[in-house]
Amino acid sequence: MSSVIASTRFSVLDRSRTREGQDVPRALRDTVRLAQQVEELGFHRFWVSEHHGVPGVAGSAPTVLAAAVAAATSTIRVGTGGVMLPNHQPLVVAEQFGVLESLFPGRIDMGLGRSVGFTDGVRRALGREKDDAEDFGAQLDELLGWFEGTRPPVHARPSEGLRVPPFVLATGEGAGIAAAAGLPLVIGDLRGRERLLSAIEQYRTGFRPSPWAAEPYVVVAGTVAVAATEEEARRLLVPEAWAMAHARTHGTFPPLAPAERIEAMTMTEKERGLHASGLRGHLHGTEDVVRDALEGVIKDTGADEVLVTTSTYDRAALLDSFRRLAHIADLPSSRGDFTPRPSQNRA
Repeated sequence: MSSVIASTRFSVLDRSRTREGQDVPRALRDTVRLAQQVEELGFHRFWVSEHHGVPGVAGSAPTVLAAAVAAATSTIRVGTGGVMLPNHQPLVVAEQFGVLESLFPGRIDMGLGRSVGFTDGVRRALGREKDDAEDFGAQLDELLGWFEGTRPPVHARPSEGLRVPPFVLATGEGAGIAAAAGLPLVIGDLRGRERLLSAIEQYRTGFRPSPWAAEPYVVVAGTVAVAATEEEARRLLVPEAWAMAHARTHGTFPPLAPAERIEAMTMTEKERGLHASGLRGHLHGTEDVVRDALEGVIKDTGADEVLVTTSTYDRAALLDSFRRLAHIADLPSSRGDFTPRPSQNRA
């Protein structure tokens, strides 16, 4: 067992991706079920995301979904990756997390991002402008102030006085904002290694201790796919890679399709290039290959935690990937009887 991997936490982010032939309610129920499964495997956290008006993503209300996940689990930490703070009033966000922490004390994380709606139509519906993201630092300060009770005469109930760990999702200036605020940093993806390392260096250099964190804490996020063979692991990446290629060529983000159907498609040259690009750079392969790759990433970044963001059509194969990752990481429930999914190689 690698001592580097053994000293690192492993967590999961699920974006409630829809799948061909399955409706949105099914995607949300699948998220809750996956949380139960990764809790059984011994992962540290389970986070859900916020997307508005995206056909292929069911997760639009992360604090509501986090409540359902927390109610269906008992030990795993539950949170958001993240609530997009520019889309909301900080007081309301504080109140929502205060309720979550009151109902599930000691298990709630408050992951916060600075993105606004992806399209003009969504931003108008949210009552936001594209440049609202520039106010993220001030919004973050206000949000934390509601927990600290420093914004009289109004008092946030039941949030004031509670300690819900905040995390900053780094996009653009996010690393510098996290450092200045003295908060843990969540950063990806693993494919852009130079940019990733530069942002982490900026964060550690600029970090100022705060009441929320005495020292830097880095969570690196990205796709990790583990299977019995290299080819099976690569095929786990195919549905999401195609969804991204389709979105960039057609302007709509589709539900995940089976890898077999995608591989049989006739793609345009542009689609084929984007799809191939979407397959490159992720951590995938057999357990031995992924173990070595993870060790390299953790050594390079000094990460305290790895947040796995893998999405694919085949939910059984996805769960098997998490089982194998739990085995690599020697998570408590993976010790003893480990029975991964048998190889599904076609003749």
